[in-house]
Amino acid sequence: MATVAQPARPRPGRRGRARAAEPAAPAPARTRGRTSHRPRVAGGVVWIGVFGALLAGVVFVNVSVLRLNVQLDRLDSRRVELKGEIAALSSQISSTEASPLIQALARKRLGLLPAQGAETAYLDLTPRSK
Repeated sequence: MATVAQPARPRPGRRGRARAAEPAAPAPARTRGRTSHRPRVAGGVVWIGVFGALLAGVVFVNVSVLRLNVQLDRLDSRRVELKGEIAALSSQISSTEASPLIQALARKRLGLLPAQGAETAYLDLTPRSK
């Protein structure tokens, strides 16, 4: 009987690659989804534009908030000034209103009258040097 020899199997080398005794069969061709690079570049430009618009919007909002804070600070300082003026005017009004009240009480209780200009005498209270 005759025996048929089997073809030799390729042995793995040091790196684990098979030694090719026969030329490798060509790999099947892959089909690509995109045949042109144009849409990808155009899409990148669109995204850059979108992000640029968003950043411009954020900057605009921050500038608006900064302006409002400056305006609020001015109004707050003006409010403090007006409160001071109101307090000074209230004090002036109360002292002006209190004078006739004090005069009326002095007349009723003590019988005092305001002094006339001709009847007024002034005293010099400065110490005399010797």
